[in-house]
Amino acid sequence: MRRRLAALLIVPALALTACGGGDSGKKDASPTPSKSAQAVNLKPVDTASPMPKVAGERGRKADITIPKSTPSGKFVVHSLKDGDGPVVKKEDLVVSHYTGKVWQGGRDLGSSYQQGGAPQVIPAGKKTIIAAFSQAVMGQKVGGRVLVVAPPDAAFGKQGNQQLGVKGTDTIVLVLDIDRIIPQTAQGKQAPIPSDLPKINADKPAPAVISVPKKNPPKDLVDRVLIEGKGDEVKNGQTVYMQYSGAAWKPNEGKAEAKLFDSSYNVGTPFSTVIGEKQVIEGWDKGLVGKKVGSRVLLVIPPQLAYKDQDKGPDLPANSTLVFVVDILAAM
Repeated sequence: MRRRLAALLIVPALALTACGGGDSGKKDASPTPSKSAQAVNLKPVDTASPMPKVAGERGRKADITIPKSTPSGKFVVHSLKDGDGPVVKKEDLVVSHYTGKVWQGGRDLGSSYQQGGAPQVIPAGKKTIIAAFSQAVMGQKVGGRVLVVAPPDAAFGKQGNQQLGVKGTDTIVLVLDIDRIIPQTAQGKQAPIPSDLPKINADKPAPAVISVPKKNPPKDLVDRVLIEGKGDEVKNGQTVYMQYSGAAWKPNEGKAEAKLFDSSYNVGTPFSTVIGEKQVIEGWDKGLVGKKVGSRVLLVIPPQLAYKDQDKGPDLPANSTLVFVVDILAAM
């Protein structure tokens, strides 16, 4: 679904998950790391010789100097600045800015502080997320800055990451600024839904259950707020972080549970995209701009605002009306 929903961002986020190098056209990494990259239980050390040097203030792109000697091969998580906020616990969703380099050759992996960049949302301790992110934020305090030296077993494994130009023998170096912890789902009681619209059961952080009425779907966009958030309104051009589940409205299914064609919960990280600038299908741009952060939104998107007459496979035939439940977690 991520390939269907969104085009590449101008400055793509550094991948949180491991992926193979077979398809350079893939937009997102595979949700499941290889065995060599499943390092969620890999214990980091505080220091190991040699160590990169980091200059610059927290809240700005870090200046990373890589030693000329070879890396130690150890997974290092070293606090550069202690935070004064809450401690990150397992399964917390952590908003973190980053700057990255490849040790071998000192090649730049980019920074969320550069123009068009955006911070990562990192699920702490998640098995599908490489240890360089998931383990590095565990136990850190919000407001801190952390240096991470990740050998292949703590990063992308022996297969590397072709998208990022990372080889299977490369060590990556990250500086992470731990900004905040955000809720995993929209918080609050869900409002009643009229009988002529799909029913949504999304009471836990998992793929939602969507049931559609036995009738023809509406011809116009529906963007109904089911839980009203308390945050700021989403604006054009912001990067929005969200959890979603999506199904096609097939009238002959009656009130039965509709088959989901995708959910962000199956990937392991919230979905993020620039909104309001044609990075995603038009129904998302029209339906989510102006909604408040923290909201849960029911989207019923007619074909002309989705994939029109394109056949996207058996679950999404041509001229499909799409149903999404979207929890807006953050917008930056």
